[in-house]
Amino acid sequence: MTALILASTSRYRAQLLSRLGLPFSSIAPLVDESPLPAEAPAALAHRLAMAKAQAVAVQAPGSWVIGSDQVAELDGQPLGKPGSRDAACAQLAAMSGKPVLFHTALCLANGQQLLQANDITRVHFRSLQAGEIARYIDAEQPLDCAGSFKCEGLGISLFDAIENSDPTALIGLPLIQLSKLLRQAGFRLP
Repeated sequence: MTALILASTSRYRAQLLSRLGLPFSSIAPLVDESPLPAEAPAALAHRLAMAKAQAVAVQAPGSWVIGSDQVAELDGQPLGKPGSRDAACAQLAAMSGKPVLFHTALCLANGQQLLQANDITRVHFRSLQAGEIARYIDAEQPLDCAGSFKCEGLGISLFDAIENSDPTALIGLPLIQLSKLLRQAGFRLP
């Protein structure tokens, strides 16, 4: 059986991938995730997903490598992982009452082939008060999450609506698209 590798150290992506019941290992991709000058959020997600998959595929010839990246977009500008409580509070305050796009790009590579997919999720944030934002940040500490929330937890209470075709995409790994790519690569699912 061909080895499957997740080019990520994200526990969220590993938890999602485990749902498919395929054995896999995880390897940290050594990729600079800095955006290029004037790079659009969707292009950034696409470039990073491909770079992650290719960086690990070079280390593991013959294996299929999954690369994924997500970039939040508010008013045409990318939002990164906040990294601090103050930055998370500022992100959520900026998103209050607005729609935010989450571009999740996916790449499956084995050194010879490159299969790709993209998912766009639109999240409609309800109007948030400063106290609500602070309580949420303190409760879930979403400092390592693009957009400063965890939709699979208490973060769902921040929204009016979510529009997408794959509920797992917002968590960071679109399993519907990934399943299609894995079947194209010869994996048997289910």
